[in-house]
Amino acid sequence: MESPLTSSPLPESAPPRDVIYVFWHEGMLDHDTGSGVFDTGFDPGFLEVLDKHPENADRVRNMVSILRKGPLAPFISWHSGRLAHHSELHSFHTPEYIEELVQANVAGHKELCVGTFMNPGSWGAALLAAGTTLSAMKHILDGNANLTYALVRPPGHHAQPSRADGYCFLNNAGLAVQLALDSGCRKIAVIDIDVHYGNGTAEGFYHSGNVLTISLHMNHASWGPSHPQDGSIHELGEGSGFGYNLNIPLPNGTGDEGYGYAVTELVVPAIQKFEPNLIVLVVGQDSSAFDPNGRQCLTMAGYRKIGEVVRMLSERHSRGRILIVQEGGYHVTYSAYCLHATLEGVLGVQTPLLSDPIAYYPEDKAFSFKVVDAIKQYWKECIPFLK
Repeated sequence: MESPLTSSPLPESAPPRDVIYVFWHEGMLDHDTGSGVFDTGFDPGFLEVLDKHPENADRVRNMVSILRKGPLAPFISWHSGRLAHHSELHSFHTPEYIEELVQANVAGHKELCVGTFMNPGSWGAALLAAGTTLSAMKHILDGNANLTYALVRPPGHHAQPSRADGYCFLNNAGLAVQLALDSGCRKIAVIDIDVHYGNGTAEGFYHSGNVLTISLHMNHASWGPSHPQDGSIHELGEGSGFGYNLNIPLPNGTGDEGYGYAVTELVVPAIQKFEPNLIVLVVGQDSSAFDPNGRQCLTMAGYRKIGEVVRMLSERHSRGRILIVQEGGYHVTYSAYCLHATLEGVLGVQTPLLSDPIAYYPEDKAFSFKVVDAIKQYWKECIPFLK
């Protein structure tokens, strides 16, 4: 079967089929993650120049800028985000955890887990990220749009119901999914292409058969007490949720062809069987070939094709309804390019509007294809709704 990420170019000249409604608020730039050795906040005292924390405001400034000034600008409708109310947060997070975050904000500075810092301005930004994502979802639920994008930071997909993790305080996508469930959506699919396992979202719906969570990520396993999940194929959900948490841990170095094969052989059949009423696409550009926080090799072409495939799936199964939620992506310039490419795909742009400025790595696809084949066989044996 031909990979959807490496298929022949579509015919030229067709414009985007519609617009995407982008929800954004500048207050999210107030989250100051500091500097140090990469994401540690540590200054050893003998380095002349320290790293900005990878989850810094510059990365998102460029995402906003490329959508405002780049070739997709005529097809973007901008909408202001909002603060989430504390009561809204309890739909996904425990009251005790929310109180922990409130007290960390009062203290003024706290490292909640490795690399995840609450500083002045952080709590307000987190509330804006959550509220903005909820507004983007509500815009779909109210029938005002089919395609919305929550351009938010801090990210959220590692935040579990009762703990912070991986730069994340509140699970923006998880809150939006719960809002859709509470609003009458019976079945929701979450497709997470961030380079790291969307463990928080998975944990929040681990016992639910109404939410299919699919995470394509590098095979990084657990990284400590805040991230006990290992992202393996064996984490399938529990109880009525058994079989509805599907992990696709891809070997390091997987690029456009490997991701394409995984989408064709694993994601597409699962979505077709599940038949969701709505799709949430969780995007992280840290799966790119040049990201400092990942070891995968996606290029703009790969992201564009993923967007195309998700759009196709939404038109077949969810009346075209897609909420896109921003997560990682830490190369300050290339992440913006990969975001633009993803949205080109979702919007049905048939000729790339931006050329790739730096992609050149060759891909050895053989190993990633073998891994995908093995996962496919495992799912056939273990997942009831795929049999």
